[in-house]
Amino acid sequence: MAASDTRQRLIDASQKRFYRDGFRNTGLDQILSDVGISKAAFYKHFESKDDLMVEVLQQNDKWLQNSFREMIRQHAGRSAVDQLRSLFEVVRRIIEWDEFHGCIFVNAAMEFPLKHDPAHKAALRNKVAIEELVYELAERAGASDPHALAQELCLIMEGVYVTRSVTHDPDTIKIARRLADRVIDAYLQSNSAEG
Repeated sequence: MAASDTRQRLIDASQKRFYRDGFRNTGLDQILSDVGISKAAFYKHFESKDDLMVEVLQQNDKWLQNSFREMIRQHAGRSAVDQLRSLFEVVRRIIEWDEFHGCIFVNAAMEFPLKHDPAHKAALRNKVAIEELVYELAERAGASDPHALAQELCLIMEGVYVTRSVTHDPDTIKIARRLADRVIDAYLQSNSAEG
């Protein structure tokens, strides 16, 4: 088996464990057992469990950004306004996934609250990247203040992930959509009123 295959198997097995059980609750021995390798083999691929956690978060970040963009395009087509409004359809699909256990990046930031921790930094990078994606949509849609709109929509998205994972309330997304529509309308209408 190629070294890169083993490395990816470690990442995949860890991602499942970390997401379901938590980063701190998952021991390295559990991951090694899942993959069927020794500690000596593990250390050929990663210096530590912390290194593995950061790699899992980085791969999740890349996957989520690409998937998020693609799901928005599939749902809303090319119109920036439609794509902006479809954000919460994408969020709905994420939170209705049977294996949904909240946002892995929020989970990581909660388990590693110190700003200098590598896992916390990786979680922050994802949050910044998603906000930039929403900013781009808001700017293309002609929002009066794309930065503020992106911040507000991302805050609503985070609220959905946390509230749904804690309460399991299916109406969470309906509430979020109402809030998002009001926020989007305010920034798009104020821009059309200025023009």
